Amino acid sequence: MEKEVNLKKNIGFFVSTSLVIGTVIGSGIFMKPGIVLSSTANSTMALLAWIIGGVITLASGLTIAEVSVKIPRTGGLYAYIEEVYGEMWGFLCGWVQTLVYGPAVMGALSLYFGSLFADFFGFHQSSKLLIGIITILLLGGLNILGTQFGGLIQTISTVGKLVPIILIAVFGIFQGDVSVFNAESGSSTQTISMGAAVLATLWAYDGWMNVGFMAGEMKNPSKTLPRAIISGILIVILAYLSVNIAMLHVLPASKIVQLGPNAATAAASSLFGNIGGKILAIGILISIFGCLNGKILTFPRITYAMAERNFLPGSKVLSSIHPKFNTPIGSTIFQIIIALAFMIFWNPDRLSDMAIFAVFLFYGLAFNAIFILRKKEKVEKSLYKVPLYPITPIVAILGTLYIVGSTILNSPIDALVSIGIAIIGLPVYMKLKSNFKSDEEYKAS
Repeated sequence: MEKEVNLKKNIGFFVSTSLVIGTVIGSGIFMKPGIVLSSTANSTMALLAWIIGGVITLASGLTIAEVSVKIPRTGGLYAYIEEVYGEMWGFLCGWVQTLVYGPAVMGALSLYFGSLFADFFGFHQSSKLLIGIITILLLGGLNILGTQFGGLIQTISTVGKLVPIILIAVFGIFQGDVSVFNAESGSSTQTISMGAAVLATLWAYDGWMNVGFMAGEMKNPSKTLPRAIISGILIVILAYLSVNIAMLHVLPASKIVQLGPNAATAAASSLFGNIGGKILAIGILISIFGCLNGKILTFPRITYAMAERNFLPGSKVLSSIHPKFNTPIGSTIFQIIIALAFMIFWNPDRLSDMAIFAVFLFYGLAFNAIFILRKKEKVEKSLYKVPLYPITPIVAILGTLYIVGSTILNSPIDALVSIGIAIIGLPVYMKLKSNFKSDEEYKAS
């Protein structure tokens, strides 16, 4: 069901690479170093976990890039799954993204922001939930008022997220005097898990799924896309490793674990004094604020796209558009309500792990789709092809199996919640499928 794409091809290598970097870098590099250290109990193993997460991300991005070129449809992941595996699997993918992945990501980011905001202004940590709720409601309202507001916030936050990363990395590496490698984090043997550590890094690398969506607007996608993905993700891996090394060079590993999400701010204060630390803390807050804004801007579009095809209960409400601002008000409010419920019952680390687990359940299917698509049709020389095929997609699939298996072993309740919601989607699909619009019917309407 391919459609012809006639987008203006004006995106080159440097713009593509910057888009990759901007899409991937969000809150994780500031929130997860303590979790990774706690899970590995050793700074060297923690750095290895960041490298493994980066390799999985790179293999995943390169694989999905070819899938997106072969299936140039709107809807992203669920559209790929539906095209290759059929309507039911596409529905379940969108169902889980709507009920688990999107709201869990937004809820986690809101709570992380609330925690750092409370620490910055000296509020009690018990206020982080209230701050998180106010933040997600504020951004939800701004995005309903119009995408131009969301776009402005996104532009400002892009600068905000890069400044603290560069400053902490450069000054921390050259000015710190704490031993970086083989430093013990003080974690108990019961909490040590490389799988949990890699899962935490994948939260920081999350967002790469979007990098393949711009293939139709590139001047020469067969060359530009893989170069942009490789360069962009390698830069992100280097940035993440540099920040972790810098923090370990400034603060003892055990202190980073103890400080948790506030470790980056503490490292900045140690390097630049209280005033400099406060300025960088503002940059970190802007980064997370902008990352949350980007999720609120994009995730409801998945729900909206499904509702437009009657793929969800209450599709009429969920596909409603604001009469004045022309924004998806129904799906935005729905996702925020679920996110608020998650925020009340889960902490941000559990929410982020649950989100990554939920989406990786379907990433594996998307990676495997490349083998099915290659068998169905000849590979055109003019189209992008995943490098080192079939090794690259196999690495992505093995990484997926590793993450899914580790989560089931280490966080069985969170894994069961995600799997349970996916299973509940089966009877919902059976009940609703007679009213579904096909892709052709949707385009015609």
